[in-house]
Amino acid sequence: MGSASREALAQARTSVQAGIGQSAGTELLTAVGQIAQAPALATALGDPSAPAESKTQVVERLFGALSADARGVLVSAVSGRWSSTDEFVAGIEELGLRAEALNNPNLADELLAVADLVDRNHELQLSLGSKLIGAEGKVSLVQQLLNGKASASAVAVISHLVAHPRGRRLDASLRRAARVVADQEGSELATVTVAAPLSQEQQDRLARLLEQTAGRPVKVTTVIDSTLIGGVRIQLADDVIDGSIRARLDDLRQQLAA
Repeated sequence: MGSASREALAQARTSVQAGIGQSAGTELLTAVGQIAQAPALATALGDPSAPAESKTQVVERLFGALSADARGVLVSAVSGRWSSTDEFVAGIEELGLRAEALNNPNLADELLAVADLVDRNHELQLSLGSKLIGAEGKVSLVQQLLNGKASASAVAVISHLVAHPRGRRLDASLRRAARVVADQEGSELATVTVAAPLSQEQQDRLARLLEQTAGRPVKVTTVIDSTLIGGVRIQLADDVIDGSIRARLDDLRQQLAA
């Protein structure tokens, strides 16, 4: 994300505070879905050269049915100067996730659980990635799958990500969303990829080590990838620590090919 977008997002985040209405997160995700599907609208609202007042008027006219809290966040977002339209859309999505996190302390865990489910279910991956099934059909499939197994909040977030992939794989979108939610809660999310499952003791020890690096609590989620052969790959925020045998073999191949 460009420096202008980071500044605009930081400013807009100040409008996402404790006590925000329970519907605000879902409303923002619905709004960003509508904006993403209307390129001309996304360009107009994300245009850094357009007066903030005129963009605010567009928000009030088109999204007047939103709650005051959701509309306030959206107005704060359009008042910023974003580096690109894509980053403007991504920023509103992140604000929606943060608003949803404030009203669901278990959201990150729920999103990670579904990401793991998608990883393990090849048939589900094919269905959600199929061009023969429209967005409504994919959302219906996910909602049936999660009925009674996830909170309404989590289902709303997952449905949004399924309906508006924007070129992203669902499992990757879910894990990114979980990282945003964890950050809103004041913690980091570490994704640890290993060839074989870690014991609870190993996970706890790894979490303590990562907390020393991050300087705040770390939630560890593990992904099993037998192709690693051995070792471990850790993603903590934007940092990747790759100590897997596969990574070392890839490095060796590159050196031999040079």
